[in-house]
Amino acid sequence: MRQQAAELNARTNAELTRLGAVLAGFGDISGLPPDVRGGMPVGICVAVKYPKDVIRGIAELPTAEYHAWYDRLNEQLDMIVTHGAEFLRRNGYSAIAQTRERVGLGEMVNSTVLPHKTVATRAGIGWIGKSALLVTEQYGSMVRLSSILTDAPLGCAAPVDEPKCGGCMKCTDACPGEAVSGRPWRAGVGREEFFDAAKCRKTAWERTKRSLDSDATLCGKCIEICPWTRRYLMTPND
Repeated sequence: MRQQAAELNARTNAELTRLGAVLAGFGDISGLPPDVRGGMPVGICVAVKYPKDVIRGIAELPTAEYHAWYDRLNEQLDMIVTHGAEFLRRNGYSAIAQTRERVGLGEMVNSTVLPHKTVATRAGIGWIGKSALLVTEQYGSMVRLSSILTDAPLGCAAPVDEPKCGGCMKCTDACPGEAVSGRPWRAGVGREEFFDAAKCRKTAWERTKRSLDSDATLCGKCIEICPWTRRYLMTPND
């Protein structure tokens, strides 16, 4: 059974990577309410990343390039999870692609029933930072996420239940909307206990309006300032 799970993991990971995912993880979500997880016991998180120069460019204000990549990565994620779910169904399993059509677009909704970030922590991909973004060891928070729900018997990673932010207050101090309280996340803690989403959204709208004359709600300062992001930005690879 373990050998079969390992083979299915490898094949699924290869398919998601072929479609463009830079990270993919498999997590046990059976402990969540059945209606939240569509009755599926396994969540697959996939991540794609922004180009380095795009993130370097948003140190002061969001840019047109950042906006374009935000949309481009969302479209890519929808494609990846749609084809990834089809791949699992072809192999005899049930699978639900958590596309924007199904769960809503991040800047248009306050919350979703099962956030991609929750699947990501269950799949061992990263932790939730003080800014309420997923932070990964590989790319910091310069990633965008989507997910697939499935009953495929995949081998699951150990979940991440604690952050690796320590005493760092970079995103707290840099947040232009003072939306980041500085309190740490841990598994089971609601976002509202450490992060003010309404303040973030209002400030992001104001900053995007000022820089791009757009009604989008984009900021990205907490992405750019995160030490884990900056560590990746300093690496020679792209």
